[in-house]
Amino acid sequence: MEQIITYFENIPALHRSLILVGGITFFWILEGIVPLFNIPYKKWRHSVPNFFFTLTTILVNFPLAFLFLMTSDWAVANDFGIINWLPEMPLWLYVILGVLFLDLIGAYAAHWVEHKIKPLWMVHLVHHSDHNVDTTTANRHHPLESLIRYSFTLLGIFLVGAPIGVIMLYQSMSVVLSQFNHANIQLPKKLDKAISWVIVSPDMHKVHHHYKLPYTDSNYGNIFAIWDRLFGTYMYLDTEKIVYGVDTFPDEKENSSIIGLLKQPFHKYRRPTTEN
Repeated sequence: MEQIITYFENIPALHRSLILVGGITFFWILEGIVPLFNIPYKKWRHSVPNFFFTLTTILVNFPLAFLFLMTSDWAVANDFGIINWLPEMPLWLYVILGVLFLDLIGAYAAHWVEHKIKPLWMVHLVHHSDHNVDTTTANRHHPLESLIRYSFTLLGIFLVGAPIGVIMLYQSMSVVLSQFNHANIQLPKKLDKAISWVIVSPDMHKVHHHYKLPYTDSNYGNIFAIWDRLFGTYMYLDTEKIVYGVDTFPDEKENSSIIGLLKQPFHKYRRPTTEN
């Protein structure tokens, strides 16, 4: 574990890029082998806006990364934060708890808030308006949402008191597991169900992308499934019944346009309707 943390403390930018690109490539190939849905779409054309928003996310996060480091260094130096206030423990447990709490604040809490506050929902809508969810959807976030998620992650680093090695490990896991649970892949149902007790599985997260409430407001987790089960936001829906998108924004052409998606947060507020 010490070697892993040392690696992530000094992970080169090239390696971080390889994690991002390697994950997309792996799940892209897997989608062609064991697809959940045989989607009649042109995959490369569908991926263009999603790759565009992947790039904008990088452009938002890269120049602000120094704040992660400064906050982490301060917390560690001052013995501040949840994992630093706990009794002394083995390194492996310290790392797991660090990643667990960063996932709670930086992912689950951020996601839940985006669904509950009207202006933030309109920003988050860009992610939900994908009519053909696949592994590229994982990085489909409006630049404003990238700032929101960044702020929650920064808050998480401060409150958790995580050292930079744990933060980089968390971010790497977050990228790959988000690509995994958005991927259009079909796992054996028993395996998917078993996985969903620990980490967010593909079938579990697809429920969140169903086009109507209450399913849209469920399964907020990114890495760990424990938070949805603990806070009562877990829901199950047979994948055969899942319809992607948001019923109040049904225009697939606009929802596939980069310009249209950039304007989406500024539309009149509309929530999905409730499933009958």
